[in-house]
Amino acid sequence: MTTATASGWSALESALQTRHRLVEAELRRLVAPAPGPVADALQDALFAPAKRLRPILALLVADVFRTEPDVVLPGACAIELVHTASLILDDLPAMDDATTRRGRPACHIRHGEAGAILAAFALINKAFELLAVGWPGGPDAAGRAALALALAQAIGLDGLIAGQAMDLTMTGRSIDLKTLEYIHSRKTGALFMAAAATGAQAARASQAELAALAAYAKNLGLAFQIVDDLMDATGDSAQTGKDVRQDAAKTTFVSFAGVAGARQLAQELVATSVGALEGLGPRAESLRELARYVIARKT
Repeated sequence: MTTATASGWSALESALQTRHRLVEAELRRLVAPAPGPVADALQDALFAPAKRLRPILALLVADVFRTEPDVVLPGACAIELVHTASLILDDLPAMDDATTRRGRPACHIRHGEAGAILAAFALINKAFELLAVGWPGGPDAAGRAALALALAQAIGLDGLIAGQAMDLTMTGRSIDLKTLEYIHSRKTGALFMAAAATGAQAARASQAELAALAAYAKNLGLAFQIVDDLMDATGDSAQTGKDVRQDAAKTTFVSFAGVAGARQLAQELVATSVGALEGLGPRAESLRELARYVIARKT
């Protein structure tokens, strides 16, 4: 690691920690405890230790345009609510049948399958409620409608749902790289793209800037997924906070290309991601550092 990179990472880590605290505080303000077993399951899943990378990405994108966090924060948290819901559903026995998530027993293990499913839908409902109602200093009704549309498309029939359905269909079968990219550009990349769009649209970015950030986020999401595959293949549950070797029956980027090949592909995707930001100049340096940071992570 060069001194310049080490210095950049130190600054990025500080920025990530600051924004992580903002997101945590806002989530606790927006989703207060309530009585009942579904609310308990929701709180348990949402406030397990988490990186909050997607809402942080939205905040970092807003920073590029000198937009205050309060303008973006509730919208960024809506992304995290949907992401948490997707993890709850992904862990169910009918899906990936995982037992551990974010260092804790999966939601359906602690609260039962019905409780987990209801908690997931409550989180998704809360996300769209936030976008419908709005917040002081945030986008107007048209702007919030655009954010809601981007989020709905990210999780819809050509988004996360499509990726998950294809992933389940292809379990136990050999697939090609194009299909693998299709799955994970939707299962993982779509919410990264929605997060970037949330930050950019709230900051009133131009169409060219939105397109550049979409390309950045799509490639970043795929690189993130490859690192997840690497950790599943080579890590342990204590390190990752979730089940490992969970994808043994699936074609992953690691089983397709090998450990070295997957690492190389992640690096290429990060290079493409960073290249998409060329038109944004020095103001997007934190996003470039984030892309490099993502493939160096261990958890």
